[in-house]
Amino acid sequence: MFDIRPVAYVIGLLVATLGATMFLPMLVDIAEGRGEWHVFLECGLLTVLIGGLIALGCANAVKEGLTLQQTFLLTVGVWAMLPLFGGLPFIFGETEASFTDSYFEAMSGLTTTGSTVFVGLDDLPMGLLLWRGILQWLGGIGIIVVAMVFLPELRVGGMQVFRSEAFETMGKILPRATEIASSISTIYVALTLACAISYMLCGMNAFDAAVHALTTVSTGGFSNYDASFGTFSGAAEYVASVFMISAALPFVRYVQMLNGHYTPFWKDGQIVAFLLTIVVLVVVMAGALMVQFPHHPEQAFRESLFNITSIISGTGYASVDYMGWGPFVITMFFFIGLIGGCAGSTACSIKIFRYQILFASIRVQMRRIRAPHGVFVPRFQGRAVDDETLSSVLAFFAFFVVSLGVLSVGLGMTGLDFITSISGAATALANVGPGLGSEIGPAGNFAGINDTAKWMLAFAMLTGRLELMAVFALFTPRFWQA
Repeated sequence: MFDIRPVAYVIGLLVATLGATMFLPMLVDIAEGRGEWHVFLECGLLTVLIGGLIALGCANAVKEGLTLQQTFLLTVGVWAMLPLFGGLPFIFGETEASFTDSYFEAMSGLTTTGSTVFVGLDDLPMGLLLWRGILQWLGGIGIIVVAMVFLPELRVGGMQVFRSEAFETMGKILPRATEIASSISTIYVALTLACAISYMLCGMNAFDAAVHALTTVSTGGFSNYDASFGTFSGAAEYVASVFMISAALPFVRYVQMLNGHYTPFWKDGQIVAFLLTIVVLVVVMAGALMVQFPHHPEQAFRESLFNITSIISGTGYASVDYMGWGPFVITMFFFIGLIGGCAGSTACSIKIFRYQILFASIRVQMRRIRAPHGVFVPRFQGRAVDDETLSSVLAFFAFFVVSLGVLSVGLGMTGLDFITSISGAATALANVGPGLGSEIGPAGNFAGINDTAKWMLAFAMLTGRLELMAVFALFTPRFWQA
């Protein structure tokens, strides 16, 4: 018989932890003096109480090991349940959001998507703005743990290729998650502090620097302003680009560097391919801007670097409304959002390593056509890619394309136009943030779309963040009979 108690115990602890973090924006609201502090006090106490009761009620079933079904359910359950509580301050706070909007915003935060349904961000209480940043920051560190512990164990989308990397001791899954979370926390906090200090040196005030550091290092993209990063310019865009790239690199390499091993970082094929992709895209786009518009070379380079880095890493900041840059650039942005960063980072989307494995497989097939009797094996990071991993990667690509098509059609059936439907589906599945078009593009938001579409997009954010198959596996009766 399936025992849900170990899963509920962990979820209860995480819910209680989420509630405890609500007291930080409460203190900020007290300091601001707008009388909004009681919202976070009440929501925090309620969340801690409910999470604590769930954990206490299931504590007698705690084990170090989890079955395959329990691991899948825990992975999905955490990301499905936390937005329920993370959205409470939006319901009872100044935004007075509906349940749909609050869940959408919290899901967008915890999955580090960055799509928002709120307008008038410039005038919101500081506590709510900080809470949005905290949600993304927690979601960022959470997804690193999931990508390094759970997804490789579940063999989702080819992630098993990273199964034993950097953490050679394969202990029980929960202690191992704690070990990895402890190792990456130092790096994650250090990057956040460095980013905040750098922003302040560029002229941001302390609050803006802190919140934008939280949403930059998590590659989340929530901003304190309706104009997103367009409120800032110049040096701040370069700082953001550096830290978005840093956060999109595999954190396992930072752990190794912290332990004195620097060679793996520079020899990582993912890192090389990711940085090379950014360089090529920036050169092409900067050239296009200088040809089509009277852009100064530095401005063209800066705006190209910032916006390409933002989209490819899944951060979703926008410094300009690039919808006015012409069809070529807009098409580029659509496909850039489907690339993604490195596995084991806060970045999202399809991820570089899957393209590397796909291209390696294509090269092998081409060589087999030329030499039918030859023995050719696709390789990644110098290692042979087994059939199981290759099959997982190809299945992920197929599933992503099918999901994109089905979701686009579904959104269209709710009344959204073609551009909004397909770009909304892509940005939700890839957890990028802004879509295309006048409504959900870089100068817009998701406030005006209907509730049905919002729920579909929220579900897409969840499935995209957890690599699709980790979620859909729960809906197959055969899986639960295994």
